[in-house]
Amino acid sequence: MRYAVLGSGKRIRPILALAAAEAVGGARKRSRALAAGCAVEMIHAYSLAHDDLPSMDDDDLRRGKPSLHRKFDEATAILAGDALLTDAFAVAASGARRTDAAGSLQ
Repeated sequence: MRYAVLGSGKRIRPILALAAAEAVGGARKRSRALAAGCAVEMIHAYSLAHDDLPSMDDDDLRRGKPSLHRKFDEATAILAGDALLTDAFAVAASGARRTDAAGSLQ
């Protein structure tokens, strides 16, 4: 999973999410914006990992590096992609608004 997410150019979506939050006055909510940006990046990495698989595009390289299924194996690439998608929702939820029992925002 780390191999799929931490390549070059993998920080633009979280940076854009932070910039968008700041542009609309959400500087105090940086952690929420960062969580959203990271979740989007994880979903993007998942889609690329699955897109590169032999049953799809069968790409050997992604941005000059071996694609996930070439670096490891096809089963690992599938599992890593699936885990990235699932974890993206957990990351997004960690930055979501929390409410108390009465429904008031905390």
